[in-house]
Formats: sequence, structure tokens, C-alpha cells
Amino acid sequence: MIKILKRLYRRSSLIYMLLHPIKISYNFLYYRIMPNKIIIKRNYKKVFGTKINLDNPVTLNEKINWLKLHDRSDLHTLCADKFAVREHIKNKIGKEFLVPLILQTEDVKDITEDNIPDYPVIIKTNHDSSGGIIIRNKENIDFFYVRKKLNKLMKRNYYTYSLEWQYKNIKPCVIVEKLLIDKNGGIPFDYKVHCFNGKAITVQVDLNRGTENHARNWYDLNWKREPFWWSSVKKCGTVTDPSDKDVKKPENFELMLKLSEKLAGDFIYVRVDWYEVNGFLYFGELTFHHDSGMRPIYPRKWDKILGEKLRLS
Repeated sequence: MIKILKRLYRRSSLIYMLLHPIKISYNFLYYRIMPNKIIIKRNYKKVFGTKINLDNPVTLNEKINWLKLHDRSDLHTLCADKFAVREHIKNKIGKEFLVPLILQTEDVKDITEDNIPDYPVIIKTNHDSSGGIIIRNKENIDFFYVRKKLNKLMKRNYYTYSLEWQYKNIKPCVIVEKLLIDKNGGIPFDYKVHCFNGKAITVQVDLNRGTENHARNWYDLNWKREPFWWSSVKKCGTVTDPSDKDVKKPENFELMLKLSEKLAGDFIYVRVDWYEVNGFLYFGELTFHHDSGMRPIYPRKWDKILGEKLRLS
């Protein structure tokens, strides 16, 4: 019966209209009443098909979920805040690695055509993982729609559904940054350095992010392909796979690793994101629970192999 309702929910607009408010209410209550540990156990079983071991975690995904419950500090909150972290980055490694900031506001009414420059920008909130709104030509943009979307995001607490505590107490705001563009006018590759106990372990490269061609390659510290990949979900709903296209080693790769480890020194696990544009390195963000610890690693044995490299104490 439940499977039939789920199928109808996805395929029938009438059933969707009837059931969607019920689903919203259920999720609202479920994530606010149920203990975090129970929700994590249920979500993990749904994704992996096995029970999670939170008492003695072994795999990398198990350990990331353990960290969600037990590794919480004010520094995590500060560094998860996409606006506040800028000061932290300036003090730690230097302001030259920051993407140029155009505007920061707590009022979405400030996001108007007059306040947006003539060059490409990205508009995003500081407190969640929404990705942002890209504006290449402001004359083609419906700013009423932009403000409406931002207003909805401002009311959302990402912690409620991800259970990633660092997002819980961030004061929401909107930031506008210069859009980084490669020499072909496209969005540059997203380099993500996964650090365990202050040391760089592996590098994830996202290609064509936000499109149906989104792919994710994995490289070791010598820029050789890793024998594993950590899956994710594309915008269209399918799972990402590694690309047949090999990615050239970044010009500033050694500096990227050095700076990542400097930023990672305060944390058990952190993913440090970077962009490289025209020979310059730009900091992206710090992430403490990659994909919330809810995406399989293939081949599956590598979840345990990588987990053995991460010390929780």
C-alpha cells in the first residue's frame, strides 16, 4: 500500500497536492521530536541497507555520522558560516585567497538590480548548502523571483534535516560574490581536499557541477586516480560516476594541499574546497560531514579502508 501511494505521489499531480502538506507536516514533526541518533540510524539503514555502528564506528561514513553527534564546537559553527568564515580564512592563510565579496545583507530586499554589478555574480545564503543563484547578466533576471527564493532559504535551518549541528545556530544572511569563471567562460572545477586529523588524504574534483553531466573524480596526493569513488546525487537525481576525462593537475596543487592542512589542523575531519582560476587559488568553503555521511563509497571495501585512516580521538 505504501509503495502504491509513493508511486502515485510521484506521478499524479492530484495525489501530490493532497499528500504533500501531510508529508511536510510529518517531516517537520519527525525531525524535531525524534532523537538525532535514531534518525541517523534510520537514514543510514535506508541508504546502505545495513545497520550503522555508532558505538564503535569502523567505516568512514560511520565515523562521519559519529562526528555529527559528538564533535561540536563554536569553531565548527563559525567555519560553516559562509560569511563569518571569511575572517577566519583571512587570519589563518591570508585575504588573497578569498573570493571578492560584493554585498552582505540580512534583508533580501537589498537584492535589487541596482545593487548588483554589471559583471557575473553568485548570490547565496551563508547558513546552508543550497549552491547559490548565478547571475551572468542582471538585465535578464527576475529579481522578484530571486528575492522570493532567498526569503525561503533564509527561513530554512539546514541542521533540522541534515543533523549537522554546526548549521543550527548560524544567523542567516545573504552574500553576493564575484562569480569565478574559467578562460572558456564556464564554472571552474571544484577541488575538494579531504583531511583526516589535519592531514590531506584524498582529493575530489567535481566537473560540470549542477548539470546532467556532473562527474566526480578522485585523486591521490601524487595526482594519480584513486581506486575508489564516493558517490553523490546529480541535480537530475541520478548518481555521479567518475569521468572518463582526466583532469589536469592544478597549477597550485602543492600550495592547495599545504593550505588545506593548515586549515584542517583544528579538526578531526574536514573537507577544504578550492577553485583555481587564471593561476590564482580561491578558497571555497569548509565542510565537516561530506554528503552528511550518507553516500556509498565504491568499491564498498574502501569505506572501511578509508575509515581506518581516520582517528576519532
